[in-house]
Order: sequence, then structure tokens, then C-alpha cells
Amino acid sequence: MLRLHLTTDDLAQIRVATAPDPMWEILLSLHLLRSRAAPVAFGAWRRAMRGRLAGAERARIEPLVPLAPPVGYSPDFLTPSPGAAGTAEGIERVLATPRRHLRADLTRLASQRRLPGWTGALADGDPATLRRLGTAIAAYHQVAVAPHWQQIHARFDADRALRGRMLLDGGVDRLLNGLNPAIRWRPPVLEMRHYRADRDVVLDGRPLLLVPSFFCWQHPISLYDWDRPPTLVYPVNHDVSWFASAARGDPERRLSTLLGPSRAAVLDAIAAGCTTTELARRVGISRAGASQHATALRDAGLVVTARLGKAVQHTLTPLGAALLDGPAATSHSGRKAGCFQRDVKGVARFRATGGG
Repeated sequence: MLRLHLTTDDLAQIRVATAPDPMWEILLSLHLLRSRAAPVAFGAWRRAMRGRLAGAERARIEPLVPLAPPVGYSPDFLTPSPGAAGTAEGIERVLATPRRHLRADLTRLASQRRLPGWTGALADGDPATLRRLGTAIAAYHQVAVAPHWQQIHARFDADRALRGRMLLDGGVDRLLNGLNPAIRWRPPVLEMRHYRADRDVVLDGRPLLLVPSFFCWQHPISLYDWDRPPTLVYPVNHDVSWFASAARGDPERRLSTLLGPSRAAVLDAIAAGCTTTELARRVGISRAGASQHATALRDAGLVVTARLGKAVQHTLTPLGAALLDGPAATSHSGRKAGCFQRDVKGVARFRATGGG
């Protein structure tokens, strides 16, 4: 069991990551790919990825494979400090790992399993070997993670919004106790069961970062070396049919038919709540375009906008949420069915603004 001893100052500095961490998603997805865990949620994805990562693609990612065993320790340097702007920056941080960390991490891994000979050069910080590893990480990400980034980001945003509501409604106690069944907050100690060692950690004023992860399964995970930036990664709530739905594209197709592709994407992006700048980034449009679409959706009664300092925060109205869920989801109760019937008026107002 891991026990984090948190002072009042430590609690005040706890943060939830502002975006999914691509390096953690790469590592944890590779763990799942090489295991039989979560057959319902990730079985279809795993079968598809194993097919795509055969032959030449397998050779490209080979330098990464022995560093990410399906169980047990994986080197901390594969998941450098969170906050990288994207995968490319994350890989650059991996390649810039100090030699002492490379050697310490690989020595720890070698104590648990046999490693190929080339990892000796990696431990020495050999530039060519590091570049091969960087190429392998990028290749794996392109095939196994990048195609699903929209779903990953949507689940991340939903979880982050949930944590915000927990904090507002129940304070730090509810936030920490609601992270995962394996995590228990017994002030002043945050306990994490199913940890690979029995350890007590004192943060000494260093901020703890909570990272919701799409490919984290069941139990939270952290870096082994707590002298590095304190990070606790925990699983988001999963939709077990996510891969099949993504393959069919059903939700997006339904909304695109009704609203038009651009504003359907905007409505979906607003589901977890966002500012205009965040909306523009998520959908890949200009800030002015995001503002225009949000205004049209607000005029249709699908979105509500509130000022948040110098920015504005967009969230769905019950009408917008019902429309996003679709008629099948809204037919299970009279209240929701009534909301969906009122969608007709909302869509009429929407089309009057030029939607679709």
C-alpha cells in the first residue's frame, strides 16, 4: 500500500491535469495491448491494434516493447513530468532524460526481467539509441492512440468536470474519496491499495498532480520514484462500447445529419464545459468561429454561457444534453422524453440562425 502524508499546505496545492497526458496514455495502452485485461472495454481495440501493429509496424515499435511489460515496473523516464504541450514535446522530454535517471530506471527494470543488450547503450544515454526509442514511441502513438484522441479527450474532460463538481459540493474529502475505489482518504493520509510496494511518502510542499487517464484500468498508478514530480494517475469512467461506437461513428453521424457537421462537433465539444478558446482548440477552428457557433447554439437554447473572469464558460442546457444523447437515450423516462420533444422547437430556433 502507498500512503501519501498530506499537510494542509499539500492539500491546498492538489491540482487536476488540464489535458490528457499523451505519454501516460501511450504507456498504459501498451500495457493493455500486451495483456488480457478488460476484455469488454478494450478487447475489440486490442484485436484491431494487434492486427495493425504486425509486420513492419511491429518492427518500428520494437524498441519500446521490452520497456513496457504488461505487469510490474515500467521505467519512469517514459512518462516525464506532465505538462508537455503534446506528444512531440513529451518525446523530446524522454530523449532529454538525464543519464543518471536512465541508468537507475533500467537497472530497476533489469532486476525484474531480462532486457535486450541494446538497453545498455540506452542506459548510457547513447543518442542513436535514444532516437530509435523516440521513433518507436511516435510510431506506436500514431497507430494505437492518436486515432482515438477525441474519445480520450472527451472522457478526460468529463472526468475533470466531475472532479470540479465533487470539490464544489463536498470539498477535498469528497474529491479524494471519489477518485477510485482503490483510493481512500483518511486525513491526513491518502492511501492507495494494490500498490506494488509498502511505502510512506511525504510531499514536503511539492504539489500533487492528479491525472485522469483513458487507458488506465481499474487501479491508479504513479511514478516509482517519488523524488520526481508527484503524480497520481487514475482511470476515468469507461464506456465499454467506446471502440465499437467509434468504428460506427453513430453519435457523430446522428448529430451531423440534424445540425450539420460543424455545429454538431461544437455541441459535442461543449459537453464537458469549456471556454471559447478551449472550444476552438478542441474543434480545430478559429476563436471567432467558435464564438459564432456557440452563439447560435445558445440562441437555440442548447448552450448556456457564463462569464468566468476575462473568459466565458460554455455548458450544455438540459435541452442540449438531451439532443446530444439522442432519442434512444431520452426515451427511458417521461422527463427525458419530454425534454427531447422540446428539442424540435430548439432545433427550429437553431436552423433559423443558419445551423445545418
